[in-house]
Amino acid sequence: MSIVVTGATGHLGRHVVEQLLEKVPADRITAVVRTPEKAADFAERGVKIVVADYNAPETYDTVFAAGDKVLLVSGNEFEKGRVGQHKVVIEAAKAAGVALLAYTSAPGPLSAALADDHRGTEEALLACGVPYALLRNGWYNENYTENLAPVLEHNAVVAAAGDGRVSSASRADYAAAAVAVLTGEGHENQTYELGGDEAWSFAEYAAELSRQTGKEIAYNNVPGETLIGILTGAGLPEAFAAILAGVDASIAQGQLVVSSGDLSRLSGRPTTPISEAIAVALKG
Repeated sequence: MSIVVTGATGHLGRHVVEQLLEKVPADRITAVVRTPEKAADFAERGVKIVVADYNAPETYDTVFAAGDKVLLVSGNEFEKGRVGQHKVVIEAAKAAGVALLAYTSAPGPLSAALADDHRGTEEALLACGVPYALLRNGWYNENYTENLAPVLEHNAVVAAAGDGRVSSASRADYAAAAVAVLTGEGHENQTYELGGDEAWSFAEYAAELSRQTGKEIAYNNVPGETLIGILTGAGLPEAFAAILAGVDASIAQGQLVVSSGDLSRLSGRPTTPISEAIAVALKG
């Protein structure tokens, strides 16, 4: 029996493999990647590396075996039809007879267009009959702290989220929950709503940035159309900018507040506060 992680060299997948290595022998871990060179460090530590691509169904024909536990990390190629990509993995996992297929989804209440692919994938997963675990990941701290340069340049946090709050946590926190599901028992056919222990507003985020940088950083709440214009002006494709503005609209409606406590319960530790993520980003 292997624990198989797709997208294993991505932002989240890499955290999952690293934390699995702390819990199980390397030869029980399979990392599925598109570019094996990016997984060279895992291979050196004894992890099995398999090359497969969501866009090439035949590459998944021999990835899984009966009894495997699999983490399907959602793809990020929005333009290529993510539900179809994910179905490639789901069908291959069903054919192999895996023991568990966990999927990194989106919060249940999220109505933004970003969630459509996740809902479609969940439907396909439930219909296929494989034992599943839905890991409905909330927002990552890193979504905000990985690119602070424009914020610090303009002394402004710009969003279209009103007074809405976000229960964010670190990628490492979400990875810990996934590892708990992949290495534990009793997670079959369970749905977990995952988010940070403490929700924050963008005004509070701007205030924390001000505190840590010594600058006066404001929160500029703008209409969604204005945000799309700002993002496309910064080089983002219009379709993706519209998706991000849609998420902000959902935040304004309270749809990214997660109060289940599932994340800290599964990971066995408190989640990483946004203040800590800011401190790490500023040091970097």
